[in-house]
Amino acid sequence: MKEVVSTVGGRVIACHVAVGDAVQEGTEIATVESMKMEIPVESEVEGKIIELLVRKGDEVEEGQRLAVVE
Repeated sequence: MKEVVSTVGGRVIACHVAVGDAVQEGTEIATVESMKMEIPVESEVEGKIIELLVRKGDEVEEGQRLAVVE
């Protein structure tokens, strides 16, 4: 299992996947708004989303887990 973590602190403005979705390396998992910039958070591995830990509107910190890929 591989965790997808936020690269910045901010607010989740979009989740682009759901539990059960297949993802490739580079698939956008979520978008985080930080200092008025939109930062995409991408999967670094291929697999299936088995856990999605955030929703649109959630505040996240740098390094916080957003999803788990199996």
